[in-house]
Amino acid sequence: MRALFIGGTGTISSAIVRRLSRDGSWEVWLINRGNRADTVPENVHQITVDINDEEAVLKAVGDMRFDCIGEFIGFTVDQVERDYRLFKDKTKQYIYISSASAYHKPSANYVITEGTSLANPYWEYSRNKIACEEYLMERYREDGFPVTIVRPSHTYGERSIPLGVHGKNGSWQVIKRMMEGRPVIIHGDGESLWHLTFNEDFAVGYTALMGNRHAIGEAFQITGDEVLTWNQIYQTIADALGVELNAYHVSSEFLTACGEKPGYDFEGSLTGDKAVSVVFDNSKLKRLAPDMKTNVPFHKGVRIALKYILDHKECRVEDPEFDKWCDKVIDALETAKSEF
Repeated sequence: MRALFIGGTGTISSAIVRRLSRDGSWEVWLINRGNRADTVPENVHQITVDINDEEAVLKAVGDMRFDCIGEFIGFTVDQVERDYRLFKDKTKQYIYISSASAYHKPSANYVITEGTSLANPYWEYSRNKIACEEYLMERYREDGFPVTIVRPSHTYGERSIPLGVHGKNGSWQVIKRMMEGRPVIIHGDGESLWHLTFNEDFAVGYTALMGNRHAIGEAFQITGDEVLTWNQIYQTIADALGVELNAYHVSSEFLTACGEKPGYDFEGSLTGDKAVSVVFDNSKLKRLAPDMKTNVPFHKGVRIALKYILDHKECRVEDPEFDKWCDKVIDALETAKSEF
């Protein structure tokens, strides 16, 4: 079988590509700009082209047909409309990566299934994902376009540590603060529930949907089974570093207000997502992916990620702006406390 991935070198897609590169039943092609070609397995074919240059894409793909096309970098409706124009007659399945942040939170039931309503007034990213889903399902209903929707929650890999509050340069500045014994901001009281999924585990669920006719016209959430509080997540990171956790809890509302000026969208990422407890029911996925389970729990996954980050300088990007912002938020709250 032949698969084409739009993207293919990101946190989620790279693990899927690695898994399929070891599976002799799939011939794997990637279409991207080639910026991370050195991370692509040798037996994976690379098409180096800008996906937005439709004429160049059609020329590069030629008369090839695919059993599955996976879209990993489609964030707005115009991008999936482009995919439909390019590939509507070239694939037996089109898998779109949406987001579990599209679910309405807090939901009527704390257990989230694929039938949970979609709505997120706090985060434009999520609203765009919902709009993409709606467009693609309309194409399925009206034109028979063979779409499958996948909704990941918080998936991480070896290049970054999953956090609730961080700056524009990723997780390293928070890790550095931990290592220095400085206070680390955790949103709310840290007791809301959250799912974390290591990308190698995610790949098990995703690849089980590829080429599976029972997945056509359906949506599936793919998450690990492990549920942790944010306090447990941060404590696990500190344990892996061998340091004491100096946790400083700040309400999501206050973080949102303080984050507006430097451009941190905590209303979207926290109020619209991470500040709300979530527990995902993965039974629908497991009917098609019986091997899907948490093989890499967080206490192991975080050590894999930390080792990689500490061994690769390019993953340790300083963020002095965020560092100063954290100190400013903490100082403001300490000053307010002293007045009482």
